[in-house]
Amino acid sequence: MKFHMFANGPKPVSPFSHAVETDGFVFVTGQMPDSPAAPGVLPDGIVAQTKAVMENLKIILKGLDLGLEHAVMARVYLTRFKEDFATMNATYRTFFAPDRLPARTCVGVTGLAYDALIEIDLVCRRP
Repeated sequence: MKFHMFANGPKPVSPFSHAVETDGFVFVTGQMPDSPAAPGVLPDGIVAQTKAVMENLKIILKGLDLGLEHAVMARVYLTRFKEDFATMNATYRTFFAPDRLPARTCVGVTGLAYDALIEIDLVCRRP
């Protein structure tokens, strides 16, 4: 097993690795919608926060020599599920080829770190 932390990655909000790799699978910790340059500072609205989360995931994947095309499963957590689900979906889908969408679970939650609207984690598979 390999435990990965990247100096240029998003600052962890709690004790965890950016990713853990085992048997060809890579489990990427849920990312928040802040940026490595401004930890804890969130953009306004679900579109901007979804984009920020996806960019943070791309930073971690780049450090692993992977990309979003290697994602096999995503889990999305929304604090305003009814209000943000459709808009988040429209933004999220722009990061993937239409015929290469990972399996996904999306749930409403009562709260996230930094009072974020969204968090997304990934399971990826090395080619």
